[in-house]
Amino acid sequence: MTESRDEAIKRLQQSASELEARTAQQEPSHLAAQKVTSEAYKIIADLVGGVLVGLGLGFLADRFLGITPWGIICGVLLGFALSIYMARRTANRLMAQAKAAGVEAKPVPFEEAREDEDR
Repeated sequence: MTESRDEAIKRLQQSASELEARTAQQEPSHLAAQKVTSEAYKIIADLVGGVLVGLGLGFLADRFLGITPWGIICGVLLGFALSIYMARRTANRLMAQAKAAGVEAKPVPFEEAREDEDR
């Protein structure tokens, strides 16, 4: 059974459009996963970077002002507070973006509740 040229072209176009629809659905989830991963790394960098910057500034204060060990202590505490602030700001921005996109957070049950269900 041979099909006409027009039928073959129609079938080929239909297959191509189905393939395009499948790949279009896969790309956004892949890009979304990359975005989430990059935002998670940004939060980690904020946490670590804030403490390291505070440590460095505290060390410099100790070295040049002669207030050993208070420079490092205060620097680490201020760096930690700054890193928590920056991470919280990033998390709030991400939550606002998710809310604007219509994504709703689902509650996660506690581990204890899962253990009770297993029994």
